[in-house]
Amino acid sequence: MGRKTVALSLDENLYDAYKKYCEENSIILSRKIDKFMVHELEKGKKNGGF
Repeated sequence: MGRKTVALSLDENLYDAYKKYCEENSIILSRKIDKFMVHELEKGKKNGGF
């Protein structure tokens, strides 16, 4: 599976705080977003969506 680069518009303070959190906890930000998206899709399937 390939990777895709995307541009997002996020609250600057929220992004900076979360990026720092990820760095302090050895978390790769893009992988964390991947997992969030998978979770949301699975939740949607359970609720009759997607």
